[in-house]
Amino acid sequence: MGESDRVKVGIIGASGYGGVQLVRLLIDHPQVELVYIGGDSSAGKAYADLYPHLGHRVEMTVEKINLDVVGDRCDVVFLGLPNGLACEMVPTLIEKGCKVLDLSADYRFENLDTYTNWYKKERRDRDLAATAVYGLPELYRDSIREANLIGCPGCYCTASLLSVAPLLKQGLIVPETVVIDGKSGTSGGGRQAKTNLLLAEADSSLTAYGVAGHRHTPEIEQVCSDLAGHDVMVQFTPHLIPMVRGILATSYATLRDPGLVRDDLLTIYNAFYRSSPFVNVLPNGVYPQTKWAVGTNLCYIGVEVDVRTDRVIVMSAIDNLIKGQSGQAVQCLNILMGWEETLGLPQLAFYP
Repeated sequence: MGESDRVKVGIIGASGYGGVQLVRLLIDHPQVELVYIGGDSSAGKAYADLYPHLGHRVEMTVEKINLDVVGDRCDVVFLGLPNGLACEMVPTLIEKGCKVLDLSADYRFENLDTYTNWYKKERRDRDLAATAVYGLPELYRDSIREANLIGCPGCYCTASLLSVAPLLKQGLIVPETVVIDGKSGTSGGGRQAKTNLLLAEADSSLTAYGVAGHRHTPEIEQVCSDLAGHDVMVQFTPHLIPMVRGILATSYATLRDPGLVRDDLLTIYNAFYRSSPFVNVLPNGVYPQTKWAVGTNLCYIGVEVDVRTDRVIVMSAIDNLIKGQSGQAVQCLNILMGWEETLGLPQLAFYP
């Protein structure tokens, strides 16, 4: 494919950690041409000044956000903005004929009243929001193929949902018993200065936050309810762990059939994800480590059964910035454009 035939792609909000992952992935993607990088506080700066390690590959300047320019120049637009900003831009971008992949929470909710309640943002784009597709390919691949607007899920939701999806879809667990314990590296908090992310604060420490009220909870519950076919509530608790990248989610639930053993569930998980190239179900007795997923778009899943308590324990590990954010958005782009789903996405980590 010649350069003139490539899909023209733009990024609004490229200065953060999610944005720089997108830039890194897209400059090596064989089917796209990165033609626009837009930002607010970073407008006018050379991208190499923000990320010098990319200076030999990215000779672009961050442009002031101008939706007319974006609409004229781009076929596809990625939005890597804080929650509440994308919904002010997307209606114009869609009207101009762009396909949009939003990495914030603005288009992840079927019920915007839920979004408004948790994110405290009134919306004027309800009809458009109703057309958005939840961008978790392993569950909504067919809908993504036909979408113009995709709300890409975040890292905690991705790791959590991939761990429990087969159990809920097959009716193997008592839904109200689902407990999810998530642990994330500090990069999940973004690039802006925050006291709790300082090395002196985070190093040699492990802490829970958003207990009984984290705003990813209703997003997880929305998809769990869709999978189960009825309303589901889960207990979700996130933790900050002193490492830069990665998420490990450990999910617990009571089995409906106490006769199920680990081998049964591994068979079910392997069948459920047989067409999902980025999900790696581990063999008996092998449990995932975040290091295996760092720098890749993979999700590693380990399954165990506690016959004493009749509970299933599922562990999932991802890179929070790749499969949990930007890589997943590129995966959605590949599906949307009819390309090979794995195109341009890393599938093997460097180790250790």
